[in-house]
Amino acid sequence: MMYRKFFKRMIDILASLLIVICLFPLFLFLYCLVKLDSRGPFFFKQERLGYLGKTFKVYKIRTMIDKQRKVHKEVFVGNSEVTKVGGVLRRFKIDEIPQILNVLIGDMSLVGPRPGLVSQLNELDENGKFRLNVKPGLTGLAQVNGNIYLSWPERWKYDKYYVDHLSFPMDLSIGLKTILIVFKGEEKFINKPE
Repeated sequence: MMYRKFFKRMIDILASLLIVICLFPLFLFLYCLVKLDSRGPFFFKQERLGYLGKTFKVYKIRTMIDKQRKVHKEVFVGNSEVTKVGGVLRRFKIDEIPQILNVLIGDMSLVGPRPGLVSQLNELDENGKFRLNVKPGLTGLAQVNGNIYLSWPERWKYDKYYVDHLSFPMDLSIGLKTILIVFKGEEKFINKPE
């Protein structure tokens, strides 16, 4: 209980501050790469669902050509709208790094259910609604068990399990498995919930 109420946020602040300082040169390098590869802004910002359904803007590095999109859909490997640099950033999850700013601000945590789209609010089943009881995370239990290769209801089952069993050992385990996924690819870790 102390971990959930106090230590988790303390770890988020310290770790995200350290990451922002250490990765600042990388951000400058990535900024140049993205701008040389395609026209448009460096950051991609999108409204997402946060703790208790409150919305916030999530930050990502733009990986697709800059154009308006009305419908959100999963972006799989080989999508023609993903830029050359964007494909590499997506493969190694580098496009998600700016969300460390969301962690520092307090909108997100290092580990938790991924922040859902605002348009999904009315589609959430009971498991999906339950996930809103914690801050969303950079990585989560569903992400280390298949992520986009799982249906939304399957992801929400993992999210509910995470909320019910939130602990430091679980967060540590998810964090370490995320590092493996970055190098090996999430398609190698598909594990459908029961």
